[in-house]
Amino acid sequence: MIQYIKESYSELRNHVTWPTIAEAQREMVIVVIFSIIFSLVIFGMDKFFEWLIAAYFNFMK
Repeated sequence: MIQYIKESYSELRNHVTWPTIAEAQREMVIVVIFSIIFSLVIFGMDKFFEWLIAAYFNFMK
């Protein structure tokens, strides 16, 4: 197990190509924008179905 951890650490330090700070920041901005858009879409769908169900039950009264 110790050997596995040492090899994993060595691979991460010597063989992985890490992104630059600028690349990481650009990708972070993309993720934040996508997350905001996705959450707004989900919010809109939730409000639409809330309205639809309320309208259905009001119609059934």
